[in-house]
Amino acid sequence: MFEIGPGKVAAKTFFDVEFPKGHVGIKSFDAELVDEEGNSVPLYEAYLHHWFAIKYHAKDWNMLKIVPKNPLEGAIYIRNEGTCNSYILPAYWGLGGESRGTKSNIPDPYAVEQGNPSYVPIGYEEKWLLNLMVIDTRGTKHRKHCTECRCNRFNLPKNFYNVTLGIDGKPLSSNYKGGIFCCQDNLQCKLKKDFEAPTRKLALRYKITWVDWSQQQIPVRFYILDSTDRVRKNGSQIIHDCQSEFTIPPNNGKKHSHPHIEKANIPIEKGGYLIYGTSHMHTGVINATLYGQDGRILYTSKPTYGDGKEPGNEKGYVVGMSGSYPKPGSIKIKDGETLTVETRYKSGFLTGAMGHMYIYLADRLA
Repeated sequence: MFEIGPGKVAAKTFFDVEFPKGHVGIKSFDAELVDEEGNSVPLYEAYLHHWFAIKYHAKDWNMLKIVPKNPLEGAIYIRNEGTCNSYILPAYWGLGGESRGTKSNIPDPYAVEQGNPSYVPIGYEEKWLLNLMVIDTRGTKHRKHCTECRCNRFNLPKNFYNVTLGIDGKPLSSNYKGGIFCCQDNLQCKLKKDFEAPTRKLALRYKITWVDWSQQQIPVRFYILDSTDRVRKNGSQIIHDCQSEFTIPPNNGKKHSHPHIEKANIPIEKGGYLIYGTSHMHTGVINATLYGQDGRILYTSKPTYGDGKEPGNEKGYVVGMSGSYPKPGSIKIKDGETLTVETRYKSGFLTGAMGHMYIYLADRLA
């Protein structure tokens, strides 16, 4: 649980969160934003920009009989099988405002294997963290722009661009118009004059379903692929340069502009049978498509836009992204195959746009 006030950003990380114990197979992982009483919170009040669940191995200080000042000292973070840089998009599960309307269940007999003791180094424990970003848009001058993290809509410190590092580790350029770096914890989106409202406590409520691991379960490998990935080679080494987010330029008022397309050609070292796929994108999305090397469509993920006021159907917001459940064995990705991730957004100025494809692959069929 965390506290947030009108116009404020909450960018929080919660370590050692409750997670199924033992050697299990995760079948689904769903989350939504709720208030202190457990009521669902609508996106137009508190926008769930994103949440991610990340696995890590922490030293078992009880075994080592040492109590350090920082219990995370020596922790090893375990990323998914995706191809982005080691510190970019490392999660196993995670979505955003579309969470309530996006399926996450993996069909039988497939599951994400967790808690296998043979994969945990001696002296360590397997744990999980949750990272989230929430923007309270009550009373803001430009609610939509706040959810896009447009820098000029926030009360940024005077030296913001001098002290803030971008995704490349260098000082953020003044050309950076919006995105996650302008939505840092406790920053303030500009409010309407004289607007007042109390702070409140919110929480990310999550639900995990799982089964005990057995020989009947078939493990799947989880990948996050990013449409901003600019693949290059250094000799025989393949380098993936994911940016995680991008800006869509203005269309200068044109009514019938072409969609904005981001496209990445990404070689996959180890392929498999496609069991499930979906995507994480923001308001303005048209669709996201994953292509095989021969140009065949592996699946297309499409948005559902809300048309009401109730949580899960907020007008103008993306409240769900479709998933793909191909007939088992019908889609196989070869080892070394180059996949193409293509994301489409409506034209028009948009900051902090994302195009992340999630795929689950199995080495064998039932």
